[in-house]
Amino acid sequence: MKPCSIPGLIACTVLLGAVAYAQSAIEGRVELPRARATTVINKRYEIVTKGGTLSTNPPLAVVYLEGDFPRPTAPAMVQMAQKDLMFVPTLLPVQVGTRVEFPNLDDTYHNIFSYSAAKRFDLGRYRADERPIPSQVFETPGLVTVRCDIHDHMRALILVLATPHFAVTSEEGRYRLAAIPPGRYVLKAWVDSRTVRSQPVEVVGNATLRVDFP
Repeated sequence: MKPCSIPGLIACTVLLGAVAYAQSAIEGRVELPRARATTVINKRYEIVTKGGTLSTNPPLAVVYLEGDFPRPTAPAMVQMAQKDLMFVPTLLPVQVGTRVEFPNLDDTYHNIFSYSAAKRFDLGRYRADERPIPSQVFETPGLVTVRCDIHDHMRALILVLATPHFAVTSEEGRYRLAAIPPGRYVLKAWVDSRTVRSQPVEVVGNATLRVDFP
């Protein structure tokens, strides 16, 4: 990269800052609980309840960065579909203000609803050809349990977060958060509805920080 000239000093400084910002990352591994004995067909995930605790089976975690982040100017839109009488994905982290669509990809009716404190809604019965696709905006941080009033076994979780920096782990518990602004934060790992692990972290420019959750 050429040295900054005086006329373009401000633009060049911004560019250099953006490069360092893009290369700042956190990665590591979360130690996950063992999978339940229930057989999950074709690697599909399901939501299980044990003693009032909600978690995925096979286990997954959501790793996210807690800090003072601005809300996006343009709300994001993501989907949680119904396919083969299951929710896809079963665990969905979103930033506050995100609109989630619930497309029906099955050849049957669905009726998606939630009675969770962070978001209560009932979409009513709808078919695969329903337009526009039923959706909801999630404005309050917290865990939302999503169910189908017609198919009682169908459950999913939406984790609403006040941060744009989050990731779902692999089945081995591995994660990576990229393009993080330098600063001091709290890194958290949501494992189930009653288990959230946390560690303070400091992110510096142009570096990858390794953080594991044993």
